[in-house]
Amino acid sequence: MCGIVAAASNRNVVPILLDGLVRLEYRGYDSAGIALADNNKVLRIRKQGKVAELHKEIKKQQNFKSSTGVAHTRWATHGEPSEINAHPHISVDDDANNEIALVHNGIIENFADIRESLTVKGYVFSSKTDSEAIVHLIHFYRKNHDLIGAVARATADLVGDFAITVIEASNPNKIVGARHGCPLIIGLGLDENYFASDAGALIALTSRFVVLKDGDVAQISSDQFSVFNQELDAVDRKITTSSMTASSFSKEGYRHFMEKEIFEQPEVVRRAYGDYVTGAIKGALFEKSDIIDLGDIKHIQICACGTSYYAAMIAKLWTEHFTHIPTSVDIGSEYRYNTIARQEGSLFIAISQSGETADTLAALRKAKQQNYIGTIAICNVLESSLAREADRCLPTSAGPEIGVASTKAFVSQLVSVALLGLTLGDSVGFSKEAKQQALSEIKQLPELIEAVLEMSEQIEELAWALDGKDHILFLGRGLHYPIALEGALKMKEISYVHAEAYPAGELKHGPLALVDENMPVIAIAPSGQLLQKIMSNIEEVRARGGKLFVLADDESITKNGFEKSLILPPGLTMLQSPVVYTIPLQLLAYYVALHKGNDIDQPRNLAKSVTVE
Repeated sequence: MCGIVAAASNRNVVPILLDGLVRLEYRGYDSAGIALADNNKVLRIRKQGKVAELHKEIKKQQNFKSSTGVAHTRWATHGEPSEINAHPHISVDDDANNEIALVHNGIIENFADIRESLTVKGYVFSSKTDSEAIVHLIHFYRKNHDLIGAVARATADLVGDFAITVIEASNPNKIVGARHGCPLIIGLGLDENYFASDAGALIALTSRFVVLKDGDVAQISSDQFSVFNQELDAVDRKITTSSMTASSFSKEGYRHFMEKEIFEQPEVVRRAYGDYVTGAIKGALFEKSDIIDLGDIKHIQICACGTSYYAAMIAKLWTEHFTHIPTSVDIGSEYRYNTIARQEGSLFIAISQSGETADTLAALRKAKQQNYIGTIAICNVLESSLAREADRCLPTSAGPEIGVASTKAFVSQLVSVALLGLTLGDSVGFSKEAKQQALSEIKQLPELIEAVLEMSEQIEELAWALDGKDHILFLGRGLHYPIALEGALKMKEISYVHAEAYPAGELKHGPLALVDENMPVIAIAPSGQLLQKIMSNIEEVRARGGKLFVLADDESITKNGFEKSLILPPGLTMLQSPVVYTIPLQLLAYYVALHKGNDIDQPRNLAKSVTVE
C-alpha cells in the first residue's frame, strides 16, 4: 500500500518526487523519504510522518538535489512507523563501496531467510523491514552483475509481492524497477522518464504511460526506457494515454477531498448511465466476446473486499431480482483460501475500486484456474491488474478518488452493478417494459442525490447530536443492511468511533444487550414491505432507552419522539433507495469527523489501495 515515485531527468528531480509523493500519499503516510544518486554517492533524507514533514527537512538542505532519484511514502507492515524503518533503504559494504538505494511496496514472505543468509555474509541490518533484505540482496548480486542483472537475479529469489525501484551511486543516470503482484508503471516525459505506483503521481507531467506486468524488469534514463522479462529478454509493452487530468487531484474549493467526492456523485451517476445507454456496457462485456455467453450463465460468484464487498451484497440482491440466477458473494480474503465447489455455468465477478487489492486479485486468479465460463472485473482503474487480468472489465467511471474513505467509488459501483444486472437480465427474458422502467429510475438518481446533498445542514445537526459518543449501532433490513454496514464503516474509518451494523431482525440475538441511554442507534427505515418490521425493531430499541436516529421518507414515522430524524425523498424504488440512503450516512461520518478535528482524507492506520495481504 506504499507509494513509489522515481525520476530520471536532465533537471533537478526533487520537486518532481515531492509532488509525486503528495499525490500518492493516500497509499500510506506513516513516513516518507527520498534518495538521490549524485557524484558517486547516495544522498538520503527520511522522516516519520507525512510528506509535509519530509518537505520541511529538505528545505533545510540546500545541496539536496540531483537529476536521478527515488521516493517513497509508507504504510507500515514490517516494523513500526519510524525514521529508521522509513524508505529508501541503502546497502553498501567496504569491499564494493557502491551505494545502492531501494524503495519497495509489498510484502516479502521469505525475508527472514534472506536476512539470515545475508547476515552470515557480513551485511548489517538497521531496520525491522522486509524491504531492507531486498536492497542488501541486490547489493550482493551486484558484485557479479550490472544493476539490472542484479535486480533480476535478486527478485527471482523473492517470495511474495513487490514493486521496487533502485538506484546506485556508481551509475547515477539510470533507475531500475521490477514488479510482481504490486502495481508499477513507467511515465514518459520530455527529456525525462519516471516510475510510479499509479498514473496519478505523474499526471501533471505526462499522459503517456507503460503499464508493467508481473515479472517485468525495467530500466529508465532521461531519454529512454527498456522492459525485460525475468531472464532479461526484451519484451514489448504498449504505450497508453490516460484521460486523467491534474484537476482531479485538486480540492477545487472544498475543505477535503472526501467532501468534494461526495458532492461529485450526481455527475458520477450520469457518466455511468451514459455508458449504458450508448451500449458500452453490453458491447464491452458480451457482444464482442466469444468468452462469455449470456445464455450459458447459471450461477454468479462475486468477490470483493471492504466497501466493495457491500456493493457486492447489493449486487447479489439486484441480480437475483432481475435474472433469478443464483448469486453468491464472498470476501476476497476468505474466498482465496476456501475450498470452492464451483457450480456448472458459473460466471465470476470481482469488484474493486483500485483494481490492485491483493485479496481480490488473488480471488480472481484462483477463479481463472477453476474454469468459470468467464471473469468480469468491475473496476474504477482500467490500467489496473484486475482490469487487465479479467476476461472483461466494466469501468465504473468514478474518476480518481483521493480520500481514503471511499464515497463516489462506492456509489459508482452500485450503479454499475445495477446496470450489469439489467444486462444479464437479457439472458432470462427480462421484459422490455421492466427494463425501461428500471433505466428511468437510474436516470433519476442524480437529481435525487442532489436533493439529499441540499440537506447537508440538517445532516450536520445530526452529527452534533452524536458528539462525544464512543459507540454507534446501525440497523437496516433487506437492501439497506449492506448500506448500514457501509455507514458504520465510514464512521469507523474517519471518525474513529466504534460502530457496528446489524440486520435489524438480528437485534434481539445479542446486540440488544448493548442498548442503553448512552447508545445511539441509527436506523434506516424507508417505506416498503419491510417498514413495519424495522419499526418493530426500532420500538425494541426505544423500550431499552436507546437514542434513536431515524432515516425515513415518511414524516409520520418520525413523529414518535426520536432523538433526531431525517426525511429523505419519498417514493424511492429498490434501485434508487440504497444509493440515496448512502449519501446521508457519508455526510454524517464526514461531519462527525470534522467536528472532532480528525484528518479526514488520511485517517490513521489506513491507506487507499490495499496491495498487501
